[in-house]
Parts: sequence; C-alpha cells; structure tokens
Amino acid sequence: TFSRLYRKGKSYVSPVLVTYVLRMRDRRQPPRYGITTGKKVGNAVRRSRARRVIRASYDSLYPEIKSGYEIVFVARAKTPHVKTQDVEKAMRYHLKQAGLLNDRGST
Repeated sequence: TFSRLYRKGKSYVSPVLVTYVLRMRDRRQPPRYGITTGKKVGNAVRRSRARRVIRASYDSLYPEIKSGYEIVFVARAKTPHVKTQDVEKAMRYHLKQAGLLNDRGST
C-alpha cells in the first residue's frame, strides 16, 4: 500500500506534484507507480484530469526510469490547471534528484 511509501520513502515536493520514492527488495523488477488525488485537488473532473496529466508524464519518462523502485505521485491543487509539459518537467526534476533516471532509452 501507499502508506509504507509515505512512511519510509523519500519525498520530493514542487507546486504541481509530490513524489515519494522507495527502493524495492528485488532490483530487477520494473518500476511500480501509483497516483493519488485527494479532494483538495477539486471535483471528480479535475481529479481525473490530474491523474491523466500525471500518467501521460510518467509514460513519456518511463523508458528512462531505473528498475527496482516504487514511486507514488500525489497531485496538488495546481495539477489539473497546468499543462502536461509542466508536470513532466517537475516529475523529471524529482526523479533526477532521487537518482532514478538512466541515460535516455537504456534500462
């Protein structure tokens, strides 16, 4: 569950996204991720948009993400109001800080 990541994981915060990262026991497994959108993000339409934007950003960065990690992305109030590129930029910054990004394309 996400609570283990919240407790033990390292967090990275920006105005549009919060990222929690935790290393898995089996380093060969592909990265696992989850998305949470709380009521503070807005109504159901806004929460869905936030999840969609986060998922699109993750999908574009996936080839660069190292295996063996669990990641949770938490949407913030600004998330549904910004473009996918802005979320991707924040996500890339968080993952780079966490040391999860490979050189482009190699896994």
